[in-house]
Amino acid sequence: MNDHDQNLHSVRITARGPKAAIEIDGQRVNPGALNGYTISHHEGEPAQVVLYSRDHAEAAFEGLARVAVADVLNPGPAAAVFLSAIDAEELERTALARTDLGTGPHSLTQAMLTQLTEWARGV
Repeated sequence: MNDHDQNLHSVRITARGPKAAIEIDGQRVNPGALNGYTISHHEGEPAQVVLYSRDHAEAAFEGLARVAVADVLNPGPAAAVFLSAIDAEELERTALARTDLGTGPHSLTQAMLTQLTEWARGV
């Protein structure tokens, strides 16, 4: 066992639908303390599990761990770049041509927001 292997922990994740039970070295992590998790793996390296804690949630972990702290990404700048590239005339024309455009109050605004969402997703 090399030094890198000593930093590894046994992780078990049992996911059923929208819920998951997570154990680290046999100890269950309080599911109410987590907002989600990601797993990544690159060939030749051990898998990496990142747990995302809820704001103001209490969580306890006993043992050694490698810790990284990251800021939550602010979507504002990316949204501003996306929106500044939108041609207003094209957006209006496309929204008015939508088959799901309603006739009630705010229907055009809703159609435009739906169209922008689709464009942002590449649809």
